[in-house]
Parts: sequence; C-alpha cells; structure tokens
Amino acid sequence: MLVLRPPAFVAGGFFVAVFVLLSFCTPPDSEGDIEMDHVLIFDTTLRDGEQSPGISLDVAEKLEIADQLARLGVDVIEAGFPIASEGDFESVEAIAKAVSGPVICALSRTGFKDVDRAWEAVRHASKARIHVFIATSKIHMEKKLKMTPEQVKAEASAAVARAKSYTADVEFSPEDGYRSDPDFMCEVCQIAVDNGATTLNIPDTVGFAVPGDYGKLIQYVIDHVRGDYVVSTHCHDDLGLAVANSLAGVENGARQVECAMNGLGERAGNAALEEVVMAIKTRSDYFAGLDVNVRSEELARTSRLVSRLTGYHVQFNKAVVGRNAFAHESGIHQHGVLSDRQTYEIIDANSVGQEAAQIVLGKHSGRHAFADTLEKMGLHVQGDALNAAFVRFKELADRKVEIGEADLEAIVAEELGTAIVHRFAIAELEVHGGTASKPTARVVLTSPDGKVEATGNGDGMIDAAVAAISEATGVHGKLSDFRVASVTGGADALGSVVVQLETDDGTKVTGRGVATDVVEASARAYLNAVNKVVRMHERGDTREAVVGP
Repeated sequence: MLVLRPPAFVAGGFFVAVFVLLSFCTPPDSEGDIEMDHVLIFDTTLRDGEQSPGISLDVAEKLEIADQLARLGVDVIEAGFPIASEGDFESVEAIAKAVSGPVICALSRTGFKDVDRAWEAVRHASKARIHVFIATSKIHMEKKLKMTPEQVKAEASAAVARAKSYTADVEFSPEDGYRSDPDFMCEVCQIAVDNGATTLNIPDTVGFAVPGDYGKLIQYVIDHVRGDYVVSTHCHDDLGLAVANSLAGVENGARQVECAMNGLGERAGNAALEEVVMAIKTRSDYFAGLDVNVRSEELARTSRLVSRLTGYHVQFNKAVVGRNAFAHESGIHQHGVLSDRQTYEIIDANSVGQEAAQIVLGKHSGRHAFADTLEKMGLHVQGDALNAAFVRFKELADRKVEIGEADLEAIVAEELGTAIVHRFAIAELEVHGGTASKPTARVVLTSPDGKVEATGNGDGMIDAAVAAISEATGVHGKLSDFRVASVTGGADALGSVVVQLETDDGTKVTGRGVATDVVEASARAYLNAVNKVVRMHERGDTREAVVGP
C-alpha cells in the first residue's frame, strides 16, 4: 500500500527542480493501489463572497444558493458572519435549519459575544462549525487590533475554548497568516489546537503569497504544530494566484480549500471553487491519490445562479464556467475539435454542466409543468415566490416563443425573496421618448396600502422610469452601477439588468430585473433594489464592516 505524504522541501534550486520533474514523471501505482485522500471543499460564497462591493442578498436568495451548494456537494458552507447584522444572523440560522448534507459554518471574532452569536445561529444544523479568527501579523496586531502578541494568544485560547464548549467542530484562522512571523503564528495555532480546534486555516488575507512560499508555509505548520487537525488554505486573488497558491497548499498537505463560486470575494476575490475542483479532477495524474466529493456536473448551474443573484456577471473567458470556456474560433481548432474534442479540450463540457440537455417550455405550459421543471433543474421555489415566478413566466411566454433553462433561471432569480420583499410591485409602466421631446414615464405601483401613481422625466426612458419609481416609493438615491446583458440569444432574448443603488443615507443594495424590453427590465431591477432598501429600513438592519480571513 502506497500512502502519499506531503513532499519535503529541499534547499537548493537544483534539487527542487529535480523533485518537481520526478513528480511529473512518476506514474501512479499500476495496480491502482493508492490510498485516496479527500480534499474538503469549504465554500465561502455566502460570507467572503457576499463582502464583494455591491452584493446584498436576502435570506431567500442565500437559501437558494445554499441549497444549490449542497446539491453541488461541497463539504462545508460558510453561511455568514452572524454578529455583523440581524440580516446575516437570520440567513445563517435559516440555512442551518433548512440545508442538510454539508457542515454549516459561522464566522466569529474572538469576543465571547461573537462566539455566542455564531453558535446561536448554527446550533440547529445537523453538522455545525464555528470558525474563530484573530490576526497574527505584526501590522494587523499593531495597527488594527492594537494588541500585544500575548494578548492575541490569550484571545485565541479563550475564544476557541468557548467555541469548543458548544461544538466539537471548531476552526481557527490566524488572519493575515502569510505575512505573520511563522514561529509566532504556529505558537498561536498550537494554542488553538490545544484548546480544541480541529481545523487550522492559514489565510493569505491580502493575496501577497506566491505558490512556492505558500506551500512551504503549509508544510511548516504541519511540521511545527502538534495534534490532530486538518490544515486549510484561504487565498485571495490580488496577484491572480489564489488558485495556484491553494493547489500548492494541497500539494504540501492541506486537506481543505476555502474558495468561492466564480472567485467572488473581497477586492480581487477568493480562489475560484470551480477551478480548484477541476484542477484536482482533471490532473489526477499530478494530484495522485487526491479527490473531491463535488459533483462537477452542477458547476455551471451553480455559477449561473450565483451570478444572477449577486449581479456579478461571469467573464466570457472565465475558466470552466465562462461562456467561451468550450468555444473555438480558430479554424484549426474547429477542425481538430470536430475530429476529436480531446485535441483542444482537456475537460468534457458535459462534466461541468456546460452542455446539458435543454428543457423548453412555452405559453401553453401549465403550473404543474412549470413547478416540475424547476424541481428537475434543482430550483426549489415554493409558496408566494413560486406563484410570482409562474405569473412572470406566463407574461414572458406571451412575448417569447420558447423559454429555456437559462430564461427560467433568470425568472426565478428575479422573483426569489418575493415572499419576504413585497412592498411594491409594478402594475403599469408607460414610457415616452424620442429625439424631439424629453423622455417621460408614468408608473403605477401596488403596495399593501393600495396603488400609488407617479410620473418622472430624465435624460432617457430608463432614467425617466427610475425617477417615476423614486417619486412613487419615496426612496431616493443614485445608481452606482448599471449593467445590461442578454440571457440567451435571438431577437426575442430576455434582457437582464443589474443595478447597484446607493441611497441618501448610505445604504447599498443590488437589484435585478428581466424582461424582453430593456426599459421594463431596468425598471424592475430598480424596484427590486428599492424593495430591499425598504425592508432593511423597516427592521433597522445595518451591517458591521468586518472583513475576516
């Protein structure tokens, strides 16, 4: 039995080069007698991913993403930061109660109020984890925490012990670990393990690492921290090396990778989940003996769902899940692919869900067929949200001959959370414009208090529609971002609009809308954002600005 162990780093470039060469040339055991080692996939889309500028997800939207992540087969879902806001707490608690399969994790600083709040949020989960963090780099301790090294050690010890009193599954992160003194960081990690931490996450919080050095740091932790624990990576993409650094960590003994769908996250983002998964699966010759539990055929659908709900479009040339990931423009490439796809494709498109059989509905499709189709697609929509989605489907089916999977996903993404955010809805929308007159709009909105009508004008018909909605709802602000894209091709394609609204009091939200008319889609997106603002104001929800690992 051959048991793979993390490779030891050897001083001297020649010996390192020889080792790397041999690692490529040595084939797997011919009889397949290799002990498989499972790499845990820790998804932080709902925590670090949601910290991307402009992303604001409701509870229903987070639940939909969490459900799909469970369907995808991730091992851990970091559901959020419960102490940050009432909305974050509600989301984590709802996911802990409703989503089964993965471990449900909540992030916490070292203060007991944070730890207690984290446990209160995840305690209903069948598998619950508390993730405690505190910075260990000199600059963070001096400039941010204003703590001495001894104080940091005491904080880590007490917080991990507190978390351990609630659950056996406790993770500890020395924030800014890569820029920390390795010996001090390991000393703090040892304290965490001694107090019950079962996972040690070594973050490259600011994306400063390069693969060789990050791999060495992972090995250093394994060599210097005693105990029974899993080592994890958490890499940011500021230098475009998050995935490479994560894989270097895996190569050197890390058995959990913290990542996010589509690479979402603070600043330039986190390691992209889809890239990490497919690198390990596709290069099984290199990562011999390693495997992940992720069902890769669900990657494309998960990517589309996250993209539509967050409003962050996936770049066309994005690896694995981008629109052009399996497109070939060059004649030479096209000829080769037509002869044998493996000539220019190292991944089977079907294996990541990029060429799944399309489901098509039309205007004669009924409610049962609609609901059944959504279930088969893994979209679990019920109650008022299902009713609203079906109404939108019937409206669009009258204008569009065929509605496919991508259209259905867009409709559901727009209507998710309708059962929660339902203050205003569009009953009527009229717009007038042209080169000879100033664009104007009239809108009639429904609300629990009855109908309200307003008019507005602007530089264009979209601007006029926005002005009318602002007048009708009393919510005023500015659009800090406005993006338009087509959901599918063709003259009758649905237009998808994503807006980011910043109100006069500094509240920032994202809104989405789809329609065959781009002005209507824009109005729906703006009203979607307004409804979020109204709900946040009604419950007095403000989010504490805390970054985390």
